[in-house]
Amino acid sequence: MLLPAKAEVARQLRRYRAWERAMLAAPTDRAVRATFEDAGYTLCVLLGKRCAREAADAADRYLRTTLAGHLQERSEHPRQGGTARRGPPSVRRRSPARR
Repeated sequence: MLLPAKAEVARQLRRYRAWERAMLAAPTDRAVRATFEDAGYTLCVLLGKRCAREAADAADRYLRTTLAGHLQERSEHPRQGGTARRGPPSVRRRSPARR
């Protein structure tokens, strides 16, 4: 499994937190909000999360742990819901000889 560099995670988390503070100070400023959402999206992509808040929490945990600790944490929390099959439903096909 590939993991992001801790320096990059730390940089993106600092960026996210800075824009979060700016957005809370000026909630009606659309440019600030857009930049905050962009920082959140970057953090989500970097850590494989769907929510910026989850990504920020995961970044905090990742920066506090060692590689072994991070891998152990991931293995202790398996994905919920199982695997979802994507695409059209499979159709059982019969050979022309078995009709």
